[in-house]
Amino acid sequence: MINTYSPLKQATITSIEKNRKPGGIEINGLDVYYGSNQILKGIDLVFPAGKVTAIIGPSGCGKTTLLRCLNRMSELVNGCKVKGQIRLDDEDILKMDPMLLRRRVGMVFQKPNPFPKSIRENILYGVKAIKIKCDHDMTVKSCLEKAALWDELKDRLHYNAFALSIGQQQRLCIARSLAVAPEVILLDEPASSLDPLSTMKLEASIMDMKGEYTQIIVTHNMGEALRVSDYVVFLFDGQLVEFGETKTIFNNPRRQETRDYITGKVY
Repeated sequence: MINTYSPLKQATITSIEKNRKPGGIEINGLDVYYGSNQILKGIDLVFPAGKVTAIIGPSGCGKTTLLRCLNRMSELVNGCKVKGQIRLDDEDILKMDPMLLRRRVGMVFQKPNPFPKSIRENILYGVKAIKIKCDHDMTVKSCLEKAALWDELKDRLHYNAFALSIGQQQRLCIARSLAVAPEVILLDEPASSLDPLSTMKLEASIMDMKGEYTQIIVTHNMGEALRVSDYVVFLFDGQLVEFGETKTIFNNPRRQETRDYITGKVY
């Protein structure tokens, strides 16, 4: 039986932040199936704590499936079957309470999904849901600052989140995920629908959070991967082709497939 007790119900935001550290994730022998269709094939991979790792590869190669396995969102897809091991700081993700896991491993989706509430209530939604005792004003300010939004929105906290631009909504979703002090933040093509200025601000936010959170980002934009990431994962046809430091992957990849993809020669 899954233990649904959450120590967060008795915690304060101060104690959570004090004890929280960026989490490292290790994957061994990961196979993922949607029905009889195998999407991921024997993935062995480590996401270093406190770093930004970009997952790249052609459409349909399994990037988003891999990302969603890291907080078990994959289980919400009918017919999905996951085999292998995924560990968050030596704890087996596949045996954890999914709700507690998703507090520790937050996710920002491709399209912004703010709630139909005020900016302030969006950020405090998770805090109130799991009854974290904290200074609400301080939490809102801190999260908006980390998402590079405080100066833009400090006088508009009562506005409905839907009144914001798409770029602001996306950064608000990042701020909302930070409110419950996650160890890992997953970002699924977060800039795909943004204009260049909003993309620049989003990337600045990702850069500012380096070291404080482990960030894993799926992107089709090679420039974005080069600008924000410390490490790169290249997937093709559900298999891990290459993993390494970003500068090495872009300047001197070991595999010809990686070189061809990055330079746009194929795919």
